[in-house]
Amino acid sequence: MTGQQSLGFEEAPAVPDQALSWPADLQGLDAGWRPLVDAFLSSETGLALSKRLTDALQAGHTIYPPEPFRALSLTPLSEVRVVILGQDPYHGPGQAEGLAFSVAPGVRLPPSLRNIFKELQKSLGVSIAADGSLVRWAKQGVLLLNTCFTVEAGQAASHARWGWEVLSDQLIQVVAQSSKPVVFMLWGAQAQAKKALIEAAGRSGRHLVLMANHPSPLSALRAPVPFMGCGHFSQANIFLAQSGEKTIVW
Repeated sequence: MTGQQSLGFEEAPAVPDQALSWPADLQGLDAGWRPLVDAFLSSETGLALSKRLTDALQAGHTIYPPEPFRALSLTPLSEVRVVILGQDPYHGPGQAEGLAFSVAPGVRLPPSLRNIFKELQKSLGVSIAADGSLVRWAKQGVLLLNTCFTVEAGQAASHARWGWEVLSDQLIQVVAQSSKPVVFMLWGAQAQAKKALIEAAGRSGRHLVLMANHPSPLSALRAPVPFMGCGHFSQANIFLAQSGEKTIVW
């Protein structure tokens, strides 16, 4: 669970609560991702994960988010220019919307997302948004990928090691194999552990890997590389522009 997610919210969300139904609807999934997702869901690990999700739902458990594959629907594989890794979804009602670090419109900003917006303001002069939905980033080629796609209501990291990490590792690898230049933002030790996957793809010379502490208030100002002041968003746009790619309107 990423730091901002475990801190939760003090206020109730202003949007209706929606939860997962399983099997998930894959109709909107980008065709580039679809073979990977289909292969995973039909694998031994994927089938075991599906059974655990089905059993939990039948037992009356509430699971978030309602659209676990939303990042793969909004950001086609062929259009990925930036990857930002999270861990697992927010576990409060009405919060998670299937994109790492993002919250549904009308939901109070969590501390880590507020720090992300503060860093944007500092490095690029972007005003702090009142709306925490990052759909606008996803539609520009920013893959907001949680390494675990689901979580039980009120239980941080409850679906860790259920098998989602196998799929997310495969997704990271296929992006890293791209001949197009991609920026990977790895915040915190768990995200930084994925650097080896990126390097193993053999094309890391084409990509930009940026690492800093997690934006959680618990670590954002700490050594060795504080998140606050890291300049990742400006560095990403400089790299994309120099590579002949469109920059991101953060």
